[in-house]
Amino acid sequence: RSRPGGGGKHFLGAGEGNLKILKIVAWIVLILVVTIAAGANYLRFGLPRVAAAPDITIEVTPDGLARGRYLVEHVMGCMSCHSPARHGDRYSLPPIIERKGAGGLFFTPENRFPGTLYAKNITPHNLGSWSDGEIVRALTVGVDREGEPIFPLMPSRFYAQLDRRDIYAVVAYLRTLKPVVNVVQKSQIDFPLNLIIRTEIEERDFGQRPEPSDNLAYGRYMTTAAGCIDCHTNIVDGQALGERFAGGREFYTPPVGLIRSANITPDKQTGIGDWNREAFIERFKSMTPEAVMEMKVEPGEANTLMPWWEFSGMTRQDLGAIYDYLMTQKSVRAEIVTFEPIKK
Repeated sequence: RSRPGGGGKHFLGAGEGNLKILKIVAWIVLILVVTIAAGANYLRFGLPRVAAAPDITIEVTPDGLARGRYLVEHVMGCMSCHSPARHGDRYSLPPIIERKGAGGLFFTPENRFPGTLYAKNITPHNLGSWSDGEIVRALTVGVDREGEPIFPLMPSRFYAQLDRRDIYAVVAYLRTLKPVVNVVQKSQIDFPLNLIIRTEIEERDFGQRPEPSDNLAYGRYMTTAAGCIDCHTNIVDGQALGERFAGGREFYTPPVGLIRSANITPDKQTGIGDWNREAFIERFKSMTPEAVMEMKVEPGEANTLMPWWEFSGMTRQDLGAIYDYLMTQKSVRAEIVTFEPIKK
């Protein structure tokens, strides 16, 4: 038999060892918790680090307003996101004119977004209290007037590449919009993406708009301004999963359907390689606001989020330059089903 004294001493030693291990584990857990909390606090309160909004007053000229109107209404897609009320039974979902720019269009987890996101009111009802510099910073850096990140659904990373003159023209034109009363809720972004996006805010230098005679450079500039790559690249949770311009990005849009962006690479079978330049231009020019309002779409029939009604106002020169630039891109074989009805 073992002696009681000896057995007891052995048991006590094991207990002391286990207690030490538990203390070590507790300290490790505590250190991890403190480290994570400190990191989260740094991301939440230390980032983004952005300069103050520039102290500028944009000169308003007839040419600047005309350029701003062209960019806002026909190139940069502003009204397709910042108009809350849409004609859901018409092709390309054109907006109700009286509510253009009023914001409030929302994107939810049902639409496969990481939270509930609201497009802001960009009429003077909201922006009237913003300085010119604050609007410029919002467009090109992606932060609001308090320096808080704007969800990158707004493509500030592309707008930052535009010419200073063009961004200033946009701001000048936004000031002239009819004020539409609409108080928009604050977006709620899911954890941890609400912290991650704070690390991705980046200040960039303005680009320079090439002369139209430099056709490919000009085409690249206008393609950037129109944000073509953003919609026509398969992006999930901020990560590009597909080739540039090869389409496939999903927009789950109840009750319309599951919409995917088209392949616009030069591939002849699955892209736009069999389109000639004139056909490309005519496709856009034919889709005027009046034309799409005549194109009634029944429930379950194919529809699109491509704002044809907006881009139809682009000049033939600009559309042709975009086509020429797209034809220089990598040809990608990617068969895209651009529409699926929602299964009930």
